[in-house]
Amino acid sequence: MAKQTFQGRPVVPGAIEGEATVSSKPLNPTASYGENIFGGNTESAPCTDPDNEELVGKDLAGIILCTPQTVGSSMGGGAFMLVADLGLAPKAILFSGHIDAVGAAGILMADIWQEKPIICVDLLGEAFQEAVKTGDPISVKEDGTVEVG
Repeated sequence: MAKQTFQGRPVVPGAIEGEATVSSKPLNPTASYGENIFGGNTESAPCTDPDNEELVGKDLAGIILCTPQTVGSSMGGGAFMLVADLGLAPKAILFSGHIDAVGAAGILMADIWQEKPIICVDLLGEAFQEAVKTGDPISVKEDGTVEVG
């Protein structure tokens, strides 16, 4: 795959390189981090959302997650804060669409209140979501530029 570049809006700026983990479905933080929120798991962050076949069972700790958006209850922001506090949050979350208010609240509070940033870029576009595949090399720049490939 040839390298492709996308420009998004940095919500929590940062620079990182790694491999993409992709979900074509929106992420439900509360359902995805159920084992951490309700089960007391402090060692890993296995996705527990049975409605997300692409992620269920995968460890979400330390990944670069690419997803269209987040969905779910108002508890989603707290889920991001909890896994950030445990050191089990994704390193980065890249949204093809707009970040929602609940997801933004949790990601921003983890950064500001807990000083545990989750790099976050939104508005990368449909072309980004269609281009990126799990395992692709990915590079995120502070200005919201994302390179895939």
